Parts: sequence; structure tokens; C-alpha cells
Amino acid sequence: MARFTWHTRDVPADLPVRQVYGFLFAPDGRVLIRVDGAKHSLPGGRPERGESEYADILRRETFEEVTLDIAEPHYLGFQCVDDGIAPYAQVRMAAVISGVHPARPDPDNGRTYRRLLVHPGKAGDLLNWGETGHQQAAAAAHAAVAALGLPADGLPDSSYF
Repeated sequence: MARFTWHTRDVPADLPVRQVYGFLFAPDGRVLIRVDGAKHSLPGGRPERGESEYADILRRETFEEVTLDIAEPHYLGFQCVDDGIAPYAQVRMAAVISGVHPARPDPDNGRTYRRLLVHPGKAGDLLNWGETGHQQAAAAAHAAVAALGLPADGLPDSSYF
């Protein structure tokens, strides 16, 4: 069984990055959750050949999966996945949503995901990633206020868009 640990430092040079995911915030401070049936996740995915900049990977994946534009992402840290074979990193970033386009199918799999905005405090529960998921959501909520300048209180209820 894989072991997951959360780190707020840079990814070590010898640890391959296999995924980049983003906590994407609406200007009112709510965070976007990608909904696929009953499964909740963050927008993001694997680097493509030639891609090395985390921000570029997140921008591409965000547009492909949930047809949103984002402002400059802020690096949060990485989750180390030790699967017993070869450990790897899953990078996490935070960004403000800067543009919304009509939903359309993901070019990788043809599915159209629903987009749900929730209070950052609910993200850890919805993602269902255990303690490391709650740590990541807390880091994102802190960065949304401290680094991205978003409001901390008085957030509206959850809503699909």
C-alpha cells in the first residue's frame, strides 16, 4: 500500500514529478473542486513531453479539464508518494481563477466535469485524501489569503457553475 507524506519545501532534484494539481480560488475565496460523478478532485495532471514548469502544466491541465484560466500560480509544496517501487512527487499549487469558459469535454477522456466552488474548510473532506489532504487544503487556504490576497471570512455557500 502506498504511503503519502506532505512537504512544503521544494521537490528534491532526484524525485520525479508525476503530477501537478491546483487549489483554484474564485475571487470571493471559495476553492474549485472538480466533480466526476461521485468523485471529487482538483484540476491537474501529468506533465507532457517537454513540460517542466509547474505553472505551465497546471494552466494547461486546468483549461483542458475545467475550461478555466488562472492567474500566476503559487507553489504550495508536494506530496511524496512511496509506492514501494519508486517514490515520486505530486506538486500542489494555488491560483486565482481569472477566466471562466463554458464547460466542454476533456480532450484526454471525453468527460465533461462539473465545477463546484466550496469553502476552503470543506475541501479536505470532499477530496477524501486523509490527513495529507487536510494538510494540503490548509496550506492552500493560508496561501489564498497570505499570498493571493483573497478574503478569509464571509464566504458564500457552495455552488456549481
